[in-house]
Amino acid sequence: MNVENSRGKRVCTAVVGAGAIGGLLAAALGRAGHQVSMLARGHTLAAIRQHGVRIVADDASAGAVHVRAEGDCSALGVQDFVVVALKAQALPGLAASLRPMVGPETLIVTAMNGLPWWFLDGLRAPAGAAPLEAVDPGGRVSAVLPAERAIGCVVHLSAASEAPGVVKRGRGNRLIVGPARTDCAGAARAFADGLAAGGFDAESTDDIRAEIWAKLWGNMNMNPLSALTGSSADRLLDDPLTHALVLRMMEEADAIGQRLGLSTGMSAPQRVAVTRELGSFKTSMLQDMEAGRPLEIDPILGVFPELGRRLDVPTPFCDAVLGLLRQRAANSGL
Repeated sequence: MNVENSRGKRVCTAVVGAGAIGGLLAAALGRAGHQVSMLARGHTLAAIRQHGVRIVADDASAGAVHVRAEGDCSALGVQDFVVVALKAQALPGLAASLRPMVGPETLIVTAMNGLPWWFLDGLRAPAGAAPLEAVDPGGRVSAVLPAERAIGCVVHLSAASEAPGVVKRGRGNRLIVGPARTDCAGAARAFADGLAAGGFDAESTDDIRAEIWAKLWGNMNMNPLSALTGSSADRLLDDPLTHALVLRMMEEADAIGQRLGLSTGMSAPQRVAVTRELGSFKTSMLQDMEAGRPLEIDPILGVFPELGRRLDVPTPFCDAVLGLLRQRAANSGL
């Protein structure tokens, strides 16, 4: 079955980021009838062209989905949807190259950790709508990817790239999709329907910012502290001093959220209890640190001191951890 757009043509969707999450999204949308393309490089580009995106689950192959793969987005032309599934810190340097895929009706779907560049746009809050330097330095991203055409996709699952073009499924299967602005609500629901048809537990929301904020609230402390210490989540919470630091960072973030009109629906200890239920695990930032990959420092943590300065909310604990983490990453060559 093919999915058509309002012009009666098959929906064209390009996925930027050929890692684990990008691969899962591309495969699901391909199964749902989208005409899917992926931007990839090197061995990953060659592997996808030859074998498609191969999904592995429970130590057995879940099959391959054949999609178009290109190394240059100028070969793809204007898309109905552009799905950004990159590590967020990579986007400012890549944004300008995505321009050939973005037309006046193109929807931009973000499936990334941290705050997206469009988060403050249209949000009636004292922080204003000026770009956040932590995620949109100099406005380089918003100049190409219009905030008013953005759709958020919050990812609640784990996956890993086992080899070029091969994705190993982990825990979870949930995605939450919603528009940055209400005039894109219909398109956001259609996109969520496509993800559901492709095999995800996908749901729609009218308040995607609250969902993004709630997920980030649980990541903005555990990720940086685990990368600094090398400790799994349970060890951080077992130690009374690092446990207290986790809570202090969350309290600073919650004060910022209150000024922005955002609620997580629970207290900091309640959110920590949710993390406790996950047992012993390594955060994504610790995994990146151990693998020698660049860290998502500013999208996950750097946004809070910046927002705190705009809103006159003190963030001494976040500031201290941010400074230490930047030095740790620099000294590790990341």
